[in-house]
Amino acid sequence: MPAILSPPMPPRLTPALSLRLLLVTLGLALLCALTGCAGLAARDPVRINLVGVEPLQGEGFELRFAVKLRVQNPNDSVIDYDGLALELDVNNRSFATGVSDAKGSVPRFGETVISVPVTVSALSALRQALGMTEGSTLENLPFALRGKLAGGTFGTVRFSEEGRLSLPGMAHGNGSAR
Repeated sequence: MPAILSPPMPPRLTPALSLRLLLVTLGLALLCALTGCAGLAARDPVRINLVGVEPLQGEGFELRFAVKLRVQNPNDSVIDYDGLALELDVNNRSFATGVSDAKGSVPRFGETVISVPVTVSALSALRQALGMTEGSTLENLPFALRGKLAGGTFGTVRFSEEGRLSLPGMAHGNGSAR
């Protein structure tokens, strides 16, 4: 007659193992709750406007500019940032990139101006110059600005802006720079 096999007995939990299992479970539950709460906070998008471009000292064949951005916070809570990265396309071509380790905050229902140094590579400048020889003018150029305000695990704010810009003194291809 075959022997009847009994189901295996589950291992006994020691008090130390039980406590560790309880702490891990509570930690995961807390993490899930915090993640859920962060997702529930409905925030209006931050408004970023390009307000100025000033020349900086470059090296070699690169061009450097300080891009000034006005950051408007239409929300009821402060936006703290610790770093910023951006990309600037001009005339539908990649033009400049920049990063800054600036720290600060944008007050609730407030605004601030942030300056970010950007670099234009010689290749990007050449592409833009070639684009100008194809009949484009330095007036009413389309631009696209994309980037992020870094603010920690749940606080990074991404932004983008599109518009048109004209470079003063270069209108109608007269070639004079101010």
